[in-house]
Amino acid sequence: MDFFDFHHHKKNIRNGIYNLNIEQIPPDSPYSIGIHPQDIDVNNIEQQFLWMKNMIFQNCFAIGECGLDSLVSVDHKIQEEVFLMQIKIANEVKKPLIIHCVRKFYEVISFKKKAQQPMIIHGFNKKHQIAEDLLANNFYLSFGKAVLYNLSLQDILKNTPLDKIFLETDNENFNIEELYVKVSEIKEVSLEQLNEQILENLHRIKNG
Repeated sequence: MDFFDFHHHKKNIRNGIYNLNIEQIPPDSPYSIGIHPQDIDVNNIEQQFLWMKNMIFQNCFAIGECGLDSLVSVDHKIQEEVFLMQIKIANEVKKPLIIHCVRKFYEVISFKKKAQQPMIIHGFNKKHQIAEDLLANNFYLSFGKAVLYNLSLQDILKNTPLDKIFLETDNENFNIEELYVKVSEIKEVSLEQLNEQILENLHRIKNG
């Protein structure tokens, strides 16, 4: 059985969404393209957006990573402007958004009303209340390696509807199948059911 890796940084993985780094050339497999908060070049934003728009080819599955990060040095207002511009691009090209968020979840939630396309928080590893508020605002949550050992996160996952879940390796070095096995145990569903549901979720976000 093949397992879809929702967000990864490895070009050798074809059954998933490769996160394209700034100024890279897209692969011939599904990828996401965006301007990560830490990659915003305040003196070169127009060129970064030109690169991004020129690289949205047939295999582009999503816009991202994009979002807000309280730990990077880029001014928060500039981060918000760049995030909003990427939301508008996603609306235009009808692609879902893969969101990077660090300590700015309620600000990200406030941007949801601007988005016409689905928004997925990648690498979710926060508290119950944040998960509940994101789900209440129709976000999807993508979970990574921390689910294998973080009991609190396992509990959050257990209470997250299957039709709002994705699974990813991000930049961690482990086999995505291990995560699928763990999640199938936590959710008390078969591997086949879990796999089918995630593929259904993918189809849903791809079609808005």
